[in-house]
Amino acid sequence: MEQLFDIGETRGSDATPDADAPLAVRMRPRSLAELVGQEHVLKEGSALRTAIESGRPHSAILYGPPGSGKTTLARIAAAGAEGAFEEESAVNAGRAEIRAVIERAKERRQTSGRQTVLFLDEIHRFNKAQQDALLPAVEEGLLTLIGATTENPYFEVNSALLSRCQIYELRPLDPEQVKALLQRALSDPERGLANPPPVDPRALEMLVDRSGGDARVALAGLERAVEHAGESEVDIAAIEDALQRKALDYDRDGDRHYDFISAWIKSTRGSDVDAALYYLAVMLEGGEDPRFIARRMVILASEDVGNADPQALLVADAAANAVDRVGLPECAHNLAQATVYLALAPKSNASYKALAAARGEVRANGAKTPPDYLRDAHYPGAKKLGRGEGYRYAHDEPDGVSDQSLMPEELGDLRFYAPTDRGFEAELGRRWDALRKRFRRAS
Repeated sequence: MEQLFDIGETRGSDATPDADAPLAVRMRPRSLAELVGQEHVLKEGSALRTAIESGRPHSAILYGPPGSGKTTLARIAAAGAEGAFEEESAVNAGRAEIRAVIERAKERRQTSGRQTVLFLDEIHRFNKAQQDALLPAVEEGLLTLIGATTENPYFEVNSALLSRCQIYELRPLDPEQVKALLQRALSDPERGLANPPPVDPRALEMLVDRSGGDARVALAGLERAVEHAGESEVDIAAIEDALQRKALDYDRDGDRHYDFISAWIKSTRGSDVDAALYYLAVMLEGGEDPRFIARRMVILASEDVGNADPQALLVADAAANAVDRVGLPECAHNLAQATVYLALAPKSNASYKALAAARGEVRANGAKTPPDYLRDAHYPGAKKLGRGEGYRYAHDEPDGVSDQSLMPEELGDLRFYAPTDRGFEAELGRRWDALRKRFRRAS
């Protein structure tokens, strides 16, 4: 079998996977030509591609979800480099292992002038002291560091080390890219599956959907499914057995997509937390985009919870931010926490209804001009037109509230907002009633 690394020395790598290695290891791309996905950082002429093709990789941190190609890309970079490649995992390595790597790098430089590329997987697992141990070697160019992490490096890696590395964010593979990898494994007898049985296209699509853009999950699932099927066709049952998950009738682009988000919204609105969690689970198991779910949470927080619990919007927004920061599979926990909070929060759609009523008034009768004392008075000549004259500054009034009428005169005492007596909104209702009486006395 062809060597993965055409360099003089490798440490800690499965540079030459044998026939008994897992399919995902055997099918690991050995060059940029074989790599699938990540075109946004590897397009022709890009800094990363140019560095790899020239054999002079720079220190970098590859940040992305599992199975997106971080390790593969690091090894491709090392394979073309004019030097030695060392690989460590921050899960197992400590300061002693890093010091040993640095000593070997010094020896290479002194004896042969060769550079050393260090691939450090799970770099976010290193604490500050361990990261600091790397800094001088990276700073003076003794080591070319390629770190890999599923966590946002701006939160997990020392700023001093970050400043000496280029950050590249890798993306989950899209379904077509995962499918291409699976088809490659089925058609490559040397590195892939030897004499595989036929595969039901529906089963292949299910495996693609369930992989979540993770090439390792997809290839491992295919390998187990083929073993399960023997000489028979690889069908949905074989994929279910391989993944230990039942097939779902779920179409992210069709009716089921809307059916289940609708059920989630109505269950959360109806305060049935178990039903809401069930529909959330269906969507996640069906491969729904978690960002879509998070957007609906943010909308529901204002539309259905509203000021009965103003914290709900903060919780939903925090969950949406966590989805972007963490990604699947871990962000499922953030979505679950937000679902529980939203379902059990007191509900009010009063602000939603108030806006609808106000917009209805504008559409039916047009926009009425504000009183002159509320109109813009900053431009030359505004005072001659009476703009701003007579305006009473609220902060100078008792309790910080003016009893001056602020509605257009034609609308009089028209009311849009009708607070409920639920949760915090009950307090807002009492305050609004008192204020309206004050406004009415003034008018």
